[in-house]
Amino acid sequence: MDAENTLLMELETGAVTIKLRPDLAPQHVARIKELAREGFYDGVVFHRVIAGFMAQGGDPTGSGMGGSDKPNLPAEFSREPHVRGVCSMARTANPNSANSQFFICFDDATFLDGQYTVWGEVTEGMDAIDALPKGEPPRAPGKIVSMKVAADA
Repeated sequence: MDAENTLLMELETGAVTIKLRPDLAPQHVARIKELAREGFYDGVVFHRVIAGFMAQGGDPTGSGMGGSDKPNLPAEFSREPHVRGVCSMARTANPNSANSQFFICFDDATFLDGQYTVWGEVTEGMDAIDALPKGEPPRAPGKIVSMKVAADA
């Protein structure tokens, strides 16, 4: 395990380990690590959870409209497929608008390939992602208890 490129995310539903992919998206991985190290994601909910599709979080307002105070990132699209466990950045219609929101695929979503920046993959704990309350937004949304870079844990 490369501790500098591994995220440890603790959810109310369990522990999740994410392998970061700086080979695919170096700027996005750097941003995710920077925000995790600042404690930005701690206490943030998954505000959009669609069964069979994906769980989206990373917005401190919980509305789907917020982000960090850092500048948006330029797209780092790749050929990496959006399949179960893949972590990718959410964005607006502008391809260069990713900031702090991300999603984790529950199932294959290859129609997203080449349009969203893949930055990681869940290597352990997909059951905790699967257990997140569903909804747009969920009535009682699942929360990120903490998110850390393994090298700092």
